Amino acid sequence: MEKCLQAIVCLKNSVIGSNRQKGNVIAQGVVSRLMQLVEGSGAEYPVGLRVEAAVTLGSLAKGTHQHVKQLIEFGVTPLLLECIMRNEDSKLIETCLRCTCSIFSHSAAPFELIFREPQHTLSHLLGLVSYSVSNQICITTILSASCKTQENQNALCDHGAVYTLAALLCSPHYAVLMPTLNCLANLAYQNPTVSAVIATASYGGKSVPEHLVGLMSRDRPSEMQLASARCLTYLHRAGAISADDPKIIYKTLPCLVVLCKKDRPCEERIVAAESIAYLTEVNTDLQRLASISNQLIPTLANMLHCQPEANNNNIAHDPALVSNMKQAAFRAFASLGANDEDIRKRIIETERLMDEIVCGLEDTSKVVRLSAVRCLHSLSRSVQQLRTSFLDHSVWKPLMALLQGASDDILSVASSTLCNLILEFSPAKEPILESGGVDLLCSLTHRPDPSLRLNGIWALMNVAFQAEQKVKSQILNTLGTDQIFRLLSDPEVNAVTVILDSNHSAEVKEQALCILANIGNGDTAKEFIMTNDQVLKKLQDYMIAAIFCISNLVWKEESGSAERQAKLKEMGVYRLLQQLIMTSDTLLFDK
Repeated sequence: MEKCLQAIVCLKNSVIGSNRQKGNVIAQGVVSRLMQLVEGSGAEYPVGLRVEAAVTLGSLAKGTHQHVKQLIEFGVTPLLLECIMRNEDSKLIETCLRCTCSIFSHSAAPFELIFREPQHTLSHLLGLVSYSVSNQICITTILSASCKTQENQNALCDHGAVYTLAALLCSPHYAVLMPTLNCLANLAYQNPTVSAVIATASYGGKSVPEHLVGLMSRDRPSEMQLASARCLTYLHRAGAISADDPKIIYKTLPCLVVLCKKDRPCEERIVAAESIAYLTEVNTDLQRLASISNQLIPTLANMLHCQPEANNNNIAHDPALVSNMKQAAFRAFASLGANDEDIRKRIIETERLMDEIVCGLEDTSKVVRLSAVRCLHSLSRSVQQLRTSFLDHSVWKPLMALLQGASDDILSVASSTLCNLILEFSPAKEPILESGGVDLLCSLTHRPDPSLRLNGIWALMNVAFQAEQKVKSQILNTLGTDQIFRLLSDPEVNAVTVILDSNHSAEVKEQALCILANIGNGDTAKEFIMTNDQVLKKLQDYMIAAIFCISNLVWKEESGSAERQAKLKEMGVYRLLQQLIMTSDTLLFDK
């Protein structure tokens, strides 16, 4: 045993700090023997020997992504978890946790193992937290990395992880606090139920949000401030903390704005800008407050056209870093300008910003293109800017180019932006139509994604509104009435709720009818529609379906019918039905 121990120690020392040597050891098949020693099955190996074998595996797990992938393929992870579960020696448990932590720091880790038997695995891991600082670091890192889905969030919450993490927020150790904050953020993200538990949990007489505010104080490391602000951002967006809570408007938002400043490391600026984008995305008051906070708009603009420098902990020029900075700034601008005309005006008037957006639409990085078009979509809601800045910079040209062969996520936002650019009063409408706009929009209505079909229909409706006869004829010829009514007969929709349904598919149908209405506003088109029996039959069918739906709603024998009748009457439905009494169609009259 002594010789075996010496050999393992020698092996351990040889792989420390050398990825080449790690690769050689893995290639020679030594991993299987190390696993046998760690497991200890079939022989009574001393704990010290097993610990050294686990330390060696841990060193191998600190190698390259390929090294970690090979360890995972050998089955190291379930072995380590099993050792953690069934052993009582604290040193061996701690060493196995460190090795597991290293493996779980890589994207290829088998995260699902943590939740395979949560009653056993999660409970045991959370029970080990109090044993040592090392355990706290490793377990919070493992749980943070493993929390990928809503089911994972709920499982962790159900097994008491929130209260364990609440206690760790009082730790004096930076290495414990950071993974704890990351784990809390992952638990809260887009999960109202878990976020509500986090917001009300407390330790030492203070709630979790109060602890988070304390960790955002200026005497804390900036990365800790950022992680705490991110937690509070997620709690707010999940509905656990209101937008007017002082912890949001006086602490979280100002902290994030400061962390976007030029003197901060690039990585922090990126996360801070992305957090501002998420925090302000749906709340107009927060958008207004952020836009006037500590020169945020010029600060974000600086992220678009500055190159990372080697000072202030920044990494020297790195294309990936530059791309991430741009996409973060574009996302923040998109959120800030989502609702307020004055904010949009100030953003657009920022020096060189429109040029940066145009460049962003043509960037080689997909994430930059996507965030740039989202920013443009947000700013395109401004009627005034459609007539001025958008025309001056010919933003429609790169937008049209972007629509050619784009992925669905980019296509969805770009086509939504195009809907705004082809409004009747937009100077960009004519050049877009001259550049094949109708063909492009008609092609969208054939896409399998309902949101793309909706955007295509919506844009065609805008094109057809008060358009010349030749434009309407072009739409009819390109789209074809068969396709219009194929959209109206979308298989995803229940025919009885054709008009009243509020989901995407109903909107597709509504806008398809609007296209027909706009196209029909002309003698030639009217004649075309009136001589097309299929078109007229479909219109009649939808009228009958709508009346049938109304009939079900007002049926007297059903509870609540009086309230529904009053509501429909208030909406003018009664008046419309009276008008239909004069119809010559017997089926429609009977309904």
